[in-house]
Amino acid sequence: MKNAILLLILFSFSLTIYSQENQLKALVGGTLIDGFGAEPIKNSVVIIQNKKIIAVGNQDNTIIPQNAEIISTEGMSVLPGLWDMHVHTMLTGHSDYAYWDKKYPPLWEDVIMPASAHQLLMAGVTSARDLGAPLEESIAVRDAINNGEIPGASLYVSGPFIQHKPYPGTEDFRWGIDGVEDARKKIRKLAKAGVDMIKLIDQDKMTMDEVMAIVDEAHKNNLKVVAHSHRPEEIRRGLIAGADCFEHTGLSSAPEYPNDIMEMIKERTGDMSQGPLFWTPTVEVLYNYEYMRDNPEFIDEDSWHRGLPDSVVSDIRNSIKHSDRLPYFQLTPSRRPTLEKKVKQLLNAGVVLMIGTDSGIPMKFHSQSTWNELDVWVNEFGIDPMYAIRGATYWPSLWMGVSDKVGTITPGKDADIIAVKGDVLRYISLLQDVDIVIKHGKRYK
Repeated sequence: MKNAILLLILFSFSLTIYSQENQLKALVGGTLIDGFGAEPIKNSVVIIQNKKIIAVGNQDNTIIPQNAEIISTEGMSVLPGLWDMHVHTMLTGHSDYAYWDKKYPPLWEDVIMPASAHQLLMAGVTSARDLGAPLEESIAVRDAINNGEIPGASLYVSGPFIQHKPYPGTEDFRWGIDGVEDARKKIRKLAKAGVDMIKLIDQDKMTMDEVMAIVDEAHKNNLKVVAHSHRPEEIRRGLIAGADCFEHTGLSSAPEYPNDIMEMIKERTGDMSQGPLFWTPTVEVLYNYEYMRDNPEFIDEDSWHRGLPDSVVSDIRNSIKHSDRLPYFQLTPSRRPTLEKKVKQLLNAGVVLMIGTDSGIPMKFHSQSTWNELDVWVNEFGIDPMYAIRGATYWPSLWMGVSDKVGTITPGKDADIIAVKGDVLRYISLLQDVDIVIKHGKRYK
């Protein structure tokens, strides 16, 4: 009996030692794209201790601790965990918003939003900007992820949309404003609740004083403003008020941005005292619609089922069964040809583009959207793959004010790292099947 107890003690002690040593990891052999845009490091070594990166180099100049867990990345591209700067975790691809908003609020906090965040993480997205959801649920899910209670991409949340008037039945996650003081009051309420930014839409329906008050009050509370850019006057007012980032390519089927807007954008990008002008164009949802409509095999891919009850999966499937009939996309064939021109206008004007997808809207799944956006940028629009990767790593972390923690693979930062077999700078679509996902030093895949 004594021998058995002694063996049990020794076994437990060995497990404890292994667990402690296992906090030291070495990613060895891959081609490292660190997020800064420089030449990738061949035969790279990344040493991780607990949640932090402690050393970065190659096999010739970096000592690998003897007790480190060796994770081979031979033949892989190693890069920072991706960001998606425009997701909706309360949505998961269902085509009928009115039905979804009525039926599923009881599941948002405990099922839908956690499932969305987990799907993002397993797709290599370690951080995401969640733009538009109920306040309490947004904060609760974000904090549960940050506290390690549930797995998921680190979420940066806006809580409810701020707009002129909420659509019927959406009052929990769309807050209307009535005058300057009401606008300031609602921004202060969001700030006190702990949101990470403000989501502004329909600013062309407000008075200019209301728009200015929203942006001003947000900035007073150290919150940036993310502004819709669907309509010309939304862009004009957002630029005048000093919004910090613009969303979507916008302007429906119009072939290009008007000259006066482009002049305003150039004037803004020319003023470096304000830093870069950021834009999240969210093009793939429109660009790929016709292909996905005619090749619906993506619906059969089950990565988007993760965390969702079978009844919800079935409900979503049925809602997009006739994807050719969805009102949401009927104008898309006319919009698609305009996207590249508008994106090139923004690039040529000096705007910094960031990867974001509108993931969660009809037919757009959190497990698929981000790599599709990168693929359209690179393979359809001819954007340099290193620029695209920085638009999904370095620039988002800088915009969010956390570049001292994540966004690049740098000693001292949190170990948010992914790896994929092959050369992503030549074949960006390899990111559709990420092989290794490490977040805050913990390996999830």
